Amino acid sequence: MTGLALGAVGVLAFSLSLPMTRIAVQQLDPWFVAFGRAVGAALLAGAYLLVTGAPRPSRAQWRRLAVVALGVVVGFPMFTSLALTTQTAAHGAVVIAVLPAMTAVFAVLRAGERPPPVFWAAGAAGLLAVLVFLVTSGAVRGALTVADLFLLVAVVLCGLGYAEGGALSRELGGARTICWALLLSLPVTVPVTLAAGLADPPRADTTGWAAFGYLTAISMFLGFFAWYAGLARGGIAQVGQIQLAQPVLTLAWSALLLGETVTAASIVAALVVLGCVVLIQRTRASAPAPAVGKV
Repeated sequence: MTGLALGAVGVLAFSLSLPMTRIAVQQLDPWFVAFGRAVGAALLAGAYLLVTGAPRPSRAQWRRLAVVALGVVVGFPMFTSLALTTQTAAHGAVVIAVLPAMTAVFAVLRAGERPPPVFWAAGAAGLLAVLVFLVTSGAVRGALTVADLFLLVAVVLCGLGYAEGGALSRELGGARTICWALLLSLPVTVPVTLAAGLADPPRADTTGWAAFGYLTAISMFLGFFAWYAGLARGGIAQVGQIQLAQPVLTLAWSALLLGETVTAASIVAALVVLGCVVLIQRTRASAPAPAVGKV
């Protein structure tokens, strides 16, 4: 139950990521938003690790942390920031709906499980539903846009980072996993942030900076404390089901905060994808997660 509760907190935090990114990139350079929030979160991470006296990861753990960093510190923020400069958060929420399935696929591949054919069929159906929506929606006008491709790449990288981070959190704890990944990313995130800031000095109103602050402190930092701890305690397969609520929450936030129109096609596509994800989760053989004392 603790794992599910922590996972729910993480999903609630992440459900605001796309709307907040959409707000931020309307006033700030998308490269600054994507990498600057990682730098800010790394400062918080360094303070946390120093105060808690966290031991350094092993060499093998550093390699796995690099995968986490690629997926959730660099890849997902970068590609969603670039996509949302031209695309709405509501549209992005439909594409992100396939993220639970992608997380499950990477968890299966990493664990070496042998799922039944229906697992792969359901995963393919969910991805097909997203592609059909993108191609047939009025915003896309019959073809995939660069923004849509960015969103799809973001989903793949995020699924990889979620699965690897959830497994690694059983050894390091959820908080330490994201903190070390943030610090590991600094040689990349700092130069890009400085370059983006010098090329286009950041200027934003209170709303824009508040959105950037949310992405830094919650989406990139505290949200992962709960999410990775939940995956470690409750198991990636079981807790991963909570992601089913994220696209619906994101659509609601997009309408409430941004005034974006949530079309019937968006809702139908999201429901189809969610149905496929439910089928995926039910085809997986569940194994009890090991007891984890770290947070």
